[in-house]
Amino acid sequence: MDRLIAFDAMHNFRDLGGIRTAEGRTVRRGLVFRSDSPARLEGPEWDRFLGLGIRTVIDLRYPWEVSAKGRVPEHERLTYLNLSIEHRPYDQAAIDPAVDPWRYLADRFAEVAEDGVKEIRQVLETVAAADAPLLFHCASGKDRTGLVAALVLSLLGADEDEIARDFALTELATERLVAVWSAAHEGRRPAWPGYGRAPEEVIRLFLASLTAAHGSVHGYTTGRLGVTDGSIDALRARLLED
Repeated sequence: MDRLIAFDAMHNFRDLGGIRTAEGRTVRRGLVFRSDSPARLEGPEWDRFLGLGIRTVIDLRYPWEVSAKGRVPEHERLTYLNLSIEHRPYDQAAIDPAVDPWRYLADRFAEVAEDGVKEIRQVLETVAAADAPLLFHCASGKDRTGLVAALVLSLLGADEDEIARDFALTELATERLVAVWSAAHEGRRPAWPGYGRAPEEVIRLFLASLTAAHGSVHGYTTGRLGVTDGSIDALRARLLED
């Protein structure tokens, strides 16, 4: 998968470019990236990150996560935005193993979509208006990042199968994400066996709930979020090619 970009300091970094839309167009490469936290980047890997031309980093985590875990290193060429789209924190590692895990996560995504209206709108408008490559990320690059990626791809015209496949690529990083958690918790394993997982079903359930509530992703974006059709047109003009 040539959209994946390997870093030792990050475990879930990829380019949204290369994804095909339902109308046969392609997302341009090298303009929008998604990942887990880049706070650990240093040395040659930091230089390689800067070599991607990224000029804006959108951090989707809570401010308290940033304070505890750090943020992307400061650089004169980088604009950093902390837009916490989630408003109801929960501990994934402690989820009751008896609950339906994918329905549970999809329901949390739906909460984020309703709670984080101001921040999600700013994220989408920033992506649409950017004049250089951009990265958005959360802690693991899985849930909050996956939600934003799904919205962006849907607005670009990608069908649900393409969106679900992109979401599920995080499964390639699951073992490393679990290892990071275990290293921070004295070698223990998360109580919830779904920790670090990102099966297609989660994002499909979320998209279905968004459509049921708002008619479509476009309806949610222009209605609930208040993003203008002009911003969506700008997003498509910037990120799509024939």
